[in-house]
Amino acid sequence: MKRIVAAGILAGMLAACQASQEGLKPIPGSITYGGQPSQRLQKSPIGSIVPHTFTDQWGERVRETYILQPDRSLKLVDRVYLDNPFD
Repeated sequence: MKRIVAAGILAGMLAACQASQEGLKPIPGSITYGGQPSQRLQKSPIGSIVPHTFTDQWGERVRETYILQPDRSLKLVDRVYLDNPFD
């Protein structure tokens, strides 16, 4: 029962991400900047969420979220600029 509920929630999240984030493009530092990575995630299940935190070209910390697609490519679905607690 828990798996069914979790799958339903994940499916809803995926649908919402696809509808609202069509225009999100990779920036320098993104995993998919310049194209898909040459190595694919072979053991991760389809629909897995892949987080990635990096510093962008202006020195700001960024957290991006990707979802593993059926063709093993990564789709960028969310980007958040993290606050610097020392500013």
